[in-house]
Amino acid sequence: MKNKFIIITGLIIAGFLNSCSDDLDAPAKSTLDESVIFSKPGLTKGAIDGIIQPMMETNSYRGRFIPMYGSNTDTEYTYNSENVGNSTGDLAIYNAMPNNAQMNRDDNAWAMMYRGIERANICIRGIRTYGNPEPGNEMGQYLGEALTLRALYYADLTKAWGDVVARFEPINTETIYLPKSSRDIIYKQIIADLGEASNLVAWPNETIETTSVERVNKAFVKGLRARLAMVAGGFQQYPDGVRRSKDPDLSVANMYSLALDECKSIIASGTVHLIPSFENLWRNLMEEDVTAGKESLWEIPFADGRGRVLYTFGVRHRSNDQYTKQPRGGSVGPLPTLFYDYDEADTRREVTCVPYQWGTAVDEFSQQELVDSKTWYFGKYRYEWMNRIVTSTNDDGVNKIYMRYAEVLLIAAEAANELEGPGAAAPYLKELRRRAFKPEYHSTKVDAYVDALGSKQAMLDAIVDEHKFEFTGEMERKQALIRWNLLGTKLADAKAKLTDLKDRTGNYKDVPTTVYYKYAEDNETLELYGFNRNEHQDPGSEYSAVSWNSINDERINSLYKLDPDTRQFWPIWQVFIDGSNNTLTNDYGY
Repeated sequence: MKNKFIIITGLIIAGFLNSCSDDLDAPAKSTLDESVIFSKPGLTKGAIDGIIQPMMETNSYRGRFIPMYGSNTDTEYTYNSENVGNSTGDLAIYNAMPNNAQMNRDDNAWAMMYRGIERANICIRGIRTYGNPEPGNEMGQYLGEALTLRALYYADLTKAWGDVVARFEPINTETIYLPKSSRDIIYKQIIADLGEASNLVAWPNETIETTSVERVNKAFVKGLRARLAMVAGGFQQYPDGVRRSKDPDLSVANMYSLALDECKSIIASGTVHLIPSFENLWRNLMEEDVTAGKESLWEIPFADGRGRVLYTFGVRHRSNDQYTKQPRGGSVGPLPTLFYDYDEADTRREVTCVPYQWGTAVDEFSQQELVDSKTWYFGKYRYEWMNRIVTSTNDDGVNKIYMRYAEVLLIAAEAANELEGPGAAAPYLKELRRRAFKPEYHSTKVDAYVDALGSKQAMLDAIVDEHKFEFTGEMERKQALIRWNLLGTKLADAKAKLTDLKDRTGNYKDVPTTVYYKYAEDNETLELYGFNRNEHQDPGSEYSAVSWNSINDERINSLYKLDPDTRQFWPIWQVFIDGSNNTLTNDYGY
């Protein structure tokens, strides 16, 4: 069962944490309060909840960062992108400006991330001073959680903005205004912090605190550390161009070795695993199963009345119907080329790519209906898979998976390939593909496919492809493309592929231009024909035919406006520049 996050204790402690950071002239009062709060595990747990609470604010992760960071990529598209001057679309098409109407406000994600960091800093100081934290005790777990959540906020700040302000101590009168720091400094600090945290927190289900994926556990800490090592060692835009870090501590050899070691540790622990069915992984999320020790490593814990995961990414519902009283979903969807890029035997295809919406209901009963060939939805997120009916106007309460075990396997494959060659990477890639294909295909589409990847480049290319088949719709693709130095290249390729699909040329010449549908016996579920390559024949009079060739140049050209490699990061919003006492500036031509 999900926790009803923001609990009363968390709110009380959050109020304390706010007072500590705001009342900078009263250190004696703050210290006295910390001696009470951080010497009692129950109160300390409330303070840890207070670190997460800023994610739930309207213009933070809940309504801005999760819905708006990560699109457009070579597989994902924000449907506002075609609307010229639309502030949400501008964020997606690499045309964000410091005065963006969605973001340029003082309660935005940037501010809420730093509120969370400040609360984490207070918790870390207080637990170290008063809590006697040790590996295996409660206060050690809470210190590890605070270190991890601070690292998570910084991971997202650097992902979205590049170089940002580094704050690793509570604010005082001398540190109210600070300039940006090199993200390399931040990477090294949070990677070290996660190393410490991994020695403090328990494995999934090892203690009562780690029985839910809504609390930090050792598998997540190590996984996040591996992810950050790959980012720190990868390519990204610096003020002097797109490159790897020049810091020798963040070399490929160092970072990939660290990442591989952490992944091997998670795998060897046996505490997490792939859900055998890709579809059931997402059904579990929709059913709000937060039991630790499965595939999800950690989730942003939204209460029923918060969060916009389905609201943004779900299969579109046009009206109140038998499955939801929230007619939303479908603000972002997969590019139509993705469906045809999948192997037809890949079980992830129909889960990830859905060509229909739920139409306007009659007497609150709706049917699935085809939209058009340029409008697809993410089938990972479906109101119809939930155990409850969403009634909120704006929020659905479904958690956001922050990291899952499949990523551990792909990081292990990538790092092993770089350090030891494709043979060392093969077992990790095979494990992921075994889940994607039914057993009768394992000899050809798993073993033979992977064994044929005889060079590092061939293996890396396969990993890049596997990433899109596994993670499309989770908004992880953009950062991965950046660190592979493939963002601009893959987005240009995506435009070319969309053009080929529109014209039915190149790799899409055998894709049908007419598809067929009928309704199953339940009178709501579509049965489809003509979506596979070479399915050109008419299946019979019981089917209705629909033209399936609506992709146009407007859709293709709206994937991005400016060169993505010159706009890998958002600008710092003007309200924070103006309020920085001249300490903050933007790079990259903003």
